[in-house]
Amino acid sequence: MYIISLLQKVDVAEKIKNAPDSGYQIGVLIGSFIPFLFLIGIAYWMYIRAKKRDKNGY
Repeated sequence: MYIISLLQKVDVAEKIKNAPDSGYQIGVLIGSFIPFLFLIGIAYWMYIRAKKRDKNGY
């Protein structure tokens, strides 16, 4: 739970405000979306597996 609380305390708006250049801003935005994209990918994979399992009758 401690690790999750550390991840939730990241303030993207504050990081962008204090960014040294535009490249850093883009990196912060991409880095903040990667965990969500990863979770969406896992959810989609689980959905496809469940759909195949139902289709095959397991």
